Amino acid sequence: MNKVVDRAELKDIIARLKKEGKEIVFTNGCFDLIHVGHVRYLTEAKKLGDILVIGLNSDKSVSGIKPGRPINSEKDRAEVLAALYMVDYVTLFDEDTPYELIKEVQPDVLVKGADWDLKNIVGADIVKEVRTIPFVEGISTTDIIKRIQSKNKT
Repeated sequence: MNKVVDRAELKDIIARLKKEGKEIVFTNGCFDLIHVGHVRYLTEAKKLGDILVIGLNSDKSVSGIKPGRPINSEKDRAEVLAALYMVDYVTLFDEDTPYELIKEVQPDVLVKGADWDLKNIVGADIVKEVRTIPFVEGISTTDIIKRIQSKNKT
């Protein structure tokens, strides 16, 4: 089974899974350098339903919101995410936000990191439930990049 699917294929898969009574959990992000914070976050997200879908920012989308990024290509980031046991499907989106993708998927649960204010979570108006998951303190892709850069300067 290929876990990396295009949006049209994902829409068909989700329709079938919903008919089977499966609860769909959706989250999104860049997932540029996978770290322990991502793994813990996705593990907790998976516990909130039956199927975990990740909307992955495309290279175009990432470069528009994070200067100098992504580090890894969308193809590589998607493949790494798909290799994680808790991830069921990964699909790319080019837009700045996943709003249109969330409208297409119509997930039951939308998950974001706890640093997001519930009022500002894109797609909250579409889903039945919005949940936040705490981050691992001091772990982020930006922090990892800064550590690498500081080690390269010495």
